[in-house]
Amino acid sequence: MTTETADQPPLSSAPAPAPSGTAAPVTGKPARTSLARAGKHVLMVAMVVIALYPVVWMAVSSLRPEGRIFTDTGIFLDTFNPENYTNGWNALSHPFSTYLLNSAIVTLGSIIGNLVSCSMAAYAFARLSFRFRRTTFAIMLMSIMLPIHVVIVPQYVIFAQLGWINTFLPLIVPKFLAVDGFFVFLMVQFIRGLPRELDEAARIDGAGHARIFLQIILPLMKPALATAAIFTFIWTWGDFFTQLVFVTDPALYTVPVALRSFIDAQSQSSYGAMFAMNVVSLLPVLLAFAVGQRYLIRGIATTGMK
Repeated sequence: MTTETADQPPLSSAPAPAPSGTAAPVTGKPARTSLARAGKHVLMVAMVVIALYPVVWMAVSSLRPEGRIFTDTGIFLDTFNPENYTNGWNALSHPFSTYLLNSAIVTLGSIIGNLVSCSMAAYAFARLSFRFRRTTFAIMLMSIMLPIHVVIVPQYVIFAQLGWINTFLPLIVPKFLAVDGFFVFLMVQFIRGLPRELDEAARIDGAGHARIFLQIILPLMKPALATAAIFTFIWTWGDFFTQLVFVTDPALYTVPVALRSFIDAQSQSSYGAMFAMNVVSLLPVLLAFAVGQRYLIRGIATTGMK
């Protein structure tokens, strides 16, 4: 009796190696990833170009003759006309340096007021325990949602009764009362991130709240303070509506209000001079952002705003 054994396939078989001289198949995933990354970069560059084109066009137009500003719409300069800067500097009733000085006074006072008052209010909300703390903090957050047009009329009535119209007091004094809830909230978030063991160690050494705030908390708040200072500078330097309402004396005009005067100065529109002074007014903002950029990013990243 003979038995025939059927050939059984092996339990496991390894794939046959590819013949020599042939490359292994390459998946398309790395290629797709590189293509998507390149597409993102192209999109970001296009958005930057779109955002910066008006600024570049304004800077180039400030060096063109008055009659060619709106006829030459490109960003390439074929004629150089620096007279717009000299004309714009003396085009209004006062030299443009007067308006730069006025804006500097208002901006510096607003920065000092916000840093002093908002940091103290933030320490109270973050570290002190008092009645209705949560309620007052919620009211402070609600004040951020109020547009300026809602409160400008009551403010004007109050400041008019105090005799502060046509002075810098309505633009500076409220900053010392912690009226900018955004900066209070930003600093509260930063202080809450600091360990309470620092306060307890200082309290054991006999320090009170004033000493803890001045010698321990405040030095650690440099990123948050720098962020508040930069934002205050940018917002106050470019504020037009509030400064237009409270200041009507041409000698007290700030830069935004003075720039508006170029449109109807001498019953004509001086666009070349206005563009030139716009470029001059942008330089302090660009300088402030360039100097404080790393503090701004660090402050936002460490206050829970990211």
